[in-house]
Amino acid sequence: MQTEARVGVVVEGGGQRALNSGHADGGARKFSQQQQQPLHQQSQIGTVSQLLAGGVAGALSKTCTAPLARLTILFQLQGMHSDVATLQKASIWHEASRIVGEEGFRAFWKGNLVTIAHRLPYSSVSFYAYEHYKKLLKMIPGLESRRENMGADICVHFVAGGLAGITAASVTYPLDLVRTRLAAQTNVIYYRGICHALQTISKEEGILGLYKGLGATLLGVGPSIAISFSVYETLRSFWKLHRPDDSTVPVSLACGSLSGIASSTATFPLDLVRRRKQLEGAGGRPRVYTTGLFGTFRHITRTEGLRGLYRGILPEYYKVVPGVGICFMTYETLKKLLADITDRL
Repeated sequence: MQTEARVGVVVEGGGQRALNSGHADGGARKFSQQQQQPLHQQSQIGTVSQLLAGGVAGALSKTCTAPLARLTILFQLQGMHSDVATLQKASIWHEASRIVGEEGFRAFWKGNLVTIAHRLPYSSVSFYAYEHYKKLLKMIPGLESRRENMGADICVHFVAGGLAGITAASVTYPLDLVRTRLAAQTNVIYYRGICHALQTISKEEGILGLYKGLGATLLGVGPSIAISFSVYETLRSFWKLHRPDDSTVPVSLACGSLSGIASSTATFPLDLVRRRKQLEGAGGRPRVYTTGLFGTFRHITRTEGLRGLYRGILPEYYKVVPGVGICFMTYETLKKLLADITDRL
């Protein structure tokens, strides 16, 4: 979800800063008026349309980048049941060839149905929660009085993004766990689908089994979404302030890609630990990590080194740029389409 920031939300602040900087001539006023009009239209889209646009954009982005997402998951999990020799031979091309040879080309989208089932509500909740948390934070007297201050804006975006990520992850976590287990299956099929996986996990591991790794998830998703939103909105505001005539699509693509790379780099070790905790006990396998979150970190660094915490980071980077680009372009297209439909009604 980390890419579903509300495009255009910072332009108004950028315009206000331009007007208050001492260069408030007629051209600046005209630019501000032009930018405020689409913002007003955005506010008329409605809650349901906003949720729909964010959810569909996130689901389509995940579907298009599913092969790289599955490669990332498989690389993250290699250290759990593989010896040192196997880990040294691992490469993106080798793993992709193995999937095609052993499971077929369609296997790159294994678990994608549950990914869509998870991404639709996750993206929708994240987007919706972010907007509302941001409004609540700007009602705080100190932050409200300094809305033109970039430091206050970054703080609002960071905290609102973190809270939105935690909210969305908590609501949709069982689907995230099922998605990981379906994507991690190779030759042996233990879970036959979403419903079967939910029933099997609940029966064999209890209801709490559906929330394995939730602690690592919340610890990682909060900073991840917070970094993504704050970097995206800050970069986009800065870009629009200096190059106001640039098209929305390339600006969103560039700023969103950089925000995705920043958040992925900062929180990837937590995501790796989360994946491995989710696979604990899957398919009747013995447990590998018998300690808590920090004990799991120590176990990985002791057995695989510091590089083990970033196993799979390369395919993660490869999917960030196209994933963010598809997500923002889809979101922008749907937003305009829904705005036109709303105006006609």
